[in-house]
Amino acid sequence: MIALASDHAGFEFKEEIKTLLDELDLSYKDFGTDSAEPVDYPDFGHAAAEAVSSGECDRGILVCGSGIGMSIVANKSRGVRAAECVTPEMAAIARKHNNANMLTLGERIVTWGIATEIIETFLSTAFEGGRHERRVAKISALTGK
Repeated sequence: MIALASDHAGFEFKEEIKTLLDELDLSYKDFGTDSAEPVDYPDFGHAAAEAVSSGECDRGILVCGSGIGMSIVANKSRGVRAAECVTPEMAAIARKHNNANMLTLGERIVTWGIATEIIETFLSTAFEGGRHERRVAKISALTGK
């Protein structure tokens, strides 16, 4: 299950992502927002990140205007490794090397075509483990999260 959330600036992409996930036959839970009316991104990003943290959802995708705010709030939840990606290559590395379990996107930063490539790469790329496993484990060990 994929946790999905946006603020008002990411609402249009979030709705498009739902269609994409339906086409890919992937289940998701939408944590809001439900319109393009102004809201505060931490409310929705935190709810989705906590679903990943608790194991309710395996991964997550968050969208705001820049992707930065959602990344910051998501990374405050225990066990969440959110990566803002602006290219498919970044999404691949985030999964392969960092075992990122949440993707953040900026609707004002990337086009929908690029966002689709980033999302598909993020969802289809596996963690390499090996030398990266030790490094990822240090994140929780050093930060307590």
